[in-house]
Order: sequence, then structure tokens, then C-alpha cells
Amino acid sequence: MIEPTVVTTDPTTVAFIAMRGPYSQTPQGLGRLYAWIGQRGLQPAGMPMGVYLTAPPETPEADALWELWAPVAGEPAEVEVGADGIGVKRVPAMLAASVVHKGPYEGLEPTYAMLWRWISENGYAPDGPPMERWHSDPAEVPPEEYLTEIIMPVREA
Repeated sequence: MIEPTVVTTDPTTVAFIAMRGPYSQTPQGLGRLYAWIGQRGLQPAGMPMGVYLTAPPETPEADALWELWAPVAGEPAEVEVGADGIGVKRVPAMLAASVVHKGPYEGLEPTYAMLWRWISENGYAPDGPPMERWHSDPAEVPPEEYLTEIIMPVREA
């Protein structure tokens, strides 16, 4: 595991899909999202992300609210969420604590716990929902090689 750092993220435009329920829906959700992007002639421009609007350890997975984001190139117009749950929005730059986890997704909990401690011990406070940027394609690498960047928006405490 790499030590956490504080970064300022770049502003970006993302296509996103609103999700509810089990995180095991991620592959299907990403499939729907990238199909939608292709149908509208948008160009993917970065690694996909999950944004957790309810706290995973505190919310039963059946009630989880989350979004899948896919950065897109250029500055396409924002699109309100349609009946399909998909839209386009701008995400402003933000101050965030970031750490990379290597290994299966099931092993992320200790990395999250370490990041929460690090944030508190270094004079920051959470300032938005946690995010994960997935740097590995599970269809191409084994779980022990997955690279997941955990990004936690923060502010100075």
C-alpha cells in the first residue's frame, strides 16, 4: 500500500449512472454506462469510478445509493438524468486525500480505515462522499493485481 497524499483533483466532465443496491451490479452498470456514452458519440477519457453516497459499512447493501462515473473528453453539455438513470455532469476540482490499494476489492476495508485515520491525524476532515477509481480491468488482471485508488474529498479541520 502506498502512503496517502493530499491532492487537488482536476475538474472533469463525467457521464454517470445512479445505482441502488448491491455493489455486485458494477459490471452491468458500467456496461450500460459505456454503451450510453458510445450511443451519444462521447469519448471516454479516463478510468471509471464509483462514488458512494451512503456509507458502505453503515448502510445495508440493499439500500446503498451510489454512482458510477466515466470521465468523458471535451466539454459536452450537461445532461439531466433520464429514465435510464444516466446523465452528464461537471465535477469541480477538489482537495482530496488519496491512497492506492493493491489487491482484491474484498480487502479494501483496512485501507479505508487507515485512510480515515490518516485524514484525522493530519488535520483534515471529510468533505464529500468517498470515491474509488479503478485502474485495473478485472477481465484482464487477477484480483491480487487490482489497483484501486481511494479518493476522499477533504477540507482542513
